[in-house]
Amino acid sequence: MKAELITIGDEILIGQIIDTNSAWMGQQLNLHGIEVYQVTSVHDNREHILKALADAEKDADLVLITGGLGPTKDDITKECLCEYFATELIYFPEVFEHVESLLSARNVTINQLNRDQAMLPASCTVLHNSVGTASGMWFERNGTIFVSMPGVPFEMEAIMTEEVFPRLIKLGILESIVHKTILTLGLPESMLAEKIEHWENALPNFIKLAYLPSALAVRLRLSAYGTDRALLETEIDKQVKELLTIIPENIFGFDDENMALVIGRILISTSKTLAVAESCTGGNIAHSITSNSGSSAYFKGGVIAYSNEIKIKLLDVPDEMIEIHGAVSQQVAEAMAIGAQKALNADYSISTTGIAGPDGGTAEKPVGTVWIAVAGPSGVKSEKFIFRHNRERNIIRSTQTALNLLRMLILNDIKE
Repeated sequence: MKAELITIGDEILIGQIIDTNSAWMGQQLNLHGIEVYQVTSVHDNREHILKALADAEKDADLVLITGGLGPTKDDITKECLCEYFATELIYFPEVFEHVESLLSARNVTINQLNRDQAMLPASCTVLHNSVGTASGMWFERNGTIFVSMPGVPFEMEAIMTEEVFPRLIKLGILESIVHKTILTLGLPESMLAEKIEHWENALPNFIKLAYLPSALAVRLRLSAYGTDRALLETEIDKQVKELLTIIPENIFGFDDENMALVIGRILISTSKTLAVAESCTGGNIAHSITSNSGSSAYFKGGVIAYSNEIKIKLLDVPDEMIEIHGAVSQQVAEAMAIGAQKALNADYSISTTGIAGPDGGTAEKPVGTVWIAVAGPSGVKSEKFIFRHNRERNIIRSTQTALNLLRMLILNDIKE
């Protein structure tokens, strides 16, 4: 099955916004075995839109259209669809009820423009937008399916997930598909592939493995395709359990989890608390932790000890230690971790001190040099890392690495 994606909107063509919709849809369609034949971007212009629709119908089995469904005059997609499919706009009362309920909850006064969002092409199948006011629309002609959706990414994704894919599955166009993403850390992609090669080669032919590396983790995505969903889920679970016996220390979570969330769950289960002392990460570790709901149950707080003065005054790092070893050193990192643990009366603590860059490096301590320490009831552990020259990535990788060191320390304490 071939698909074409059409994005409508001047803002995309002039670079005002980035077309993330096509990237997301392309990825999802590929996972479902649908080939994206072409991606087309057009102006908010009647002739351009009609030509794009006609060209897509010649080659594609599925045409996904985003954009131009807002309540303002520059949004003309509905009118163009009416012209293309020789139909007219009619009032859908159930759509207006949904629009009214959403806007009333936001204390927005309903006006005529909002009411007009319930005016949709008579020949379309309305696709419910659970998170927004612009409904999706489904048309079929000459063997081609056309789906028009709003350009707001989270609204488009909701309609695709809740309406489009289920309909395609019901039509028998898509097979059932089960995904499971395993989050790993501590092994570069090549080493990871080498370590799990035997397991990967033994996967059933209906399960595909993809490596998705990033600064935060190497994600392993298992995708199972078939008609028996229960069988697919059972086999995926079996393969994940086997992988856990091969790289148990490198797997820290699954699917949409993040390291801070995983650590929070462990701290809650053990009734332990956490504090941080950050220098080169500038509060990013604390941000990662508090981005997860419920973190107040285990996170005591942190000290952003960017200057030596703060390291000395608030974390009780000896002045002479900094003079002898430098702020970026094992000794200072460990002293910071112990200082935060004591000052904030926490069971565990994390500290970071390093050179994020792009300036400040030396031959002995190049940009990207970071010392990370974690302290707990069993003592303090530290490790030196040398990341790259990109400041943002250094901060991200330092954060993820520090959280993982803490995870390993806590798990080790639990075993003992």
